[in-house]
Amino acid sequence: MKGEKWGKNSNFAVVLKHDRNNMLKLSELQLVSSREALNDIPEGKVLINTINAHSYNVAQRDGLFAEALAGGDYLIPDGASIVKACRWLKVKPQPTERIAGWDLFVFEMQRLQAKAVSAGRRFRVMFMGSSERVLQLVRERAATDYPLLDVVTYSPPYKPEFTDSDNAAIISAINAANPDLLWIGMTAPKQEKWTFSHWQQLDIHCHVGTVGAVFDFYAGTAQRAPLWWQRHSLEWLYRLLKEPRRMWRRYVVGNPLFVWNVLSEKFHLQDHR
Repeated sequence: MKGEKWGKNSNFAVVLKHDRNNMLKLSELQLVSSREALNDIPEGKVLINTINAHSYNVAQRDGLFAEALAGGDYLIPDGASIVKACRWLKVKPQPTERIAGWDLFVFEMQRLQAKAVSAGRRFRVMFMGSSERVLQLVRERAATDYPLLDVVTYSPPYKPEFTDSDNAAIISAINAANPDLLWIGMTAPKQEKWTFSHWQQLDIHCHVGTVGAVFDFYAGTAQRAPLWWQRHSLEWLYRLLKEPRRMWRRYVVGNPLFVWNVLSEKFHLQDHR
């Protein structure tokens, strides 16, 4: 809405019905409905992304990110605000609960560990992203938590944009590892755009999850909000209080923007019924 002028006769509904043809719409997405529904994701090469209020906002101005979120195989509602917005917009199917990236991570790791026990063999998990320090802590913890899973890691260069040689090296490392589960953690929207853009070059057979901060949560270099905050849909506030300088724009500016964008989508839907 940059540049909009509000006069005395401005029509709020008309202003909100701006062109959304190239924007991400919750009403057009197929979100995983519940944690239980994670069991229904089939085996094979499957891309699983997450969406929260922040990523929804970013996708309104980043076409490739919007395409990456909409073009994955499964989309997880990682935010109570997304669940509530879907309910208000009356989208189908309706997600019934928030599924955090952490929930997806624990579910997939436990399922693969159980599969290893049942099959009497080891499986391989790859973590691509983050720093070598974080990845070392991930390897150490995983060796205890999931003893039948061999962990392979790759720390890409820390830069806003990868060169062609960087991309080739990452793809080669992933394909050489041939993992049974792959986690991509480079923060949104970089991780989703990278994975989506190079999907056809990944010669793998497994679930791929773009989970961002989960690497740090699992390594212990960052902490999730206590359960009380999570259960009351206040994890965002906890993060804001813990890291105000880094998070203020995402939440102080982003939360009202999210409401604005959802209202815009609501009026867009009404205009096309």
